[in-house]
Amino acid sequence: MKIYKATLNDIEDLVKLRIDYLKMDLGNLSESDEKTIREQSKIYFAKHIHAGDFIALMAKIDGKIVSAAFLAIQEKQANPSFITGITGTLLNVITYPEYRKQGIASKVVQRIINEAEKMGVSSIDLSSTEDGKTLYEKIGFTKPSYTSMRLKLKK
Repeated sequence: MKIYKATLNDIEDLVKLRIDYLKMDLGNLSESDEKTIREQSKIYFAKHIHAGDFIALMAKIDGKIVSAAFLAIQEKQANPSFITGITGTLLNVITYPEYRKQGIASKVVQRIINEAEKMGVSSIDLSSTEDGKTLYEKIGFTKPSYTSMRLKLKK
């Protein structure tokens, strides 16, 4: 297995991973939503890989992508929870069904954490499915003391 950091040359693969993840997580996407997400993702990946505030790691076996994880990095005002002011959000952790339960996602996530540490990221947040919760707890993620809330502005 080879785990590597995505570059601008990997944008088409990243878009496919994003769509596959969303379909696994949410079910089918409308044709309109999928088209919009594809278009926005291409722009997002190009912009943020170039800026260095987005990392994607992919695992390949025999030349086939089997797992991936994304990390969006933000700078905020420092506080005791993120003393450097640099935080990350772990997104789109995906392992295709036939490769699950082999420790692949664990290795990919640990590698992305190592990359984040090198960049001075002081905390990483994520939203987890019930299936992924055990994996993240084994790695060291804990439930924060604050309540996550969201205000949706655009439909």
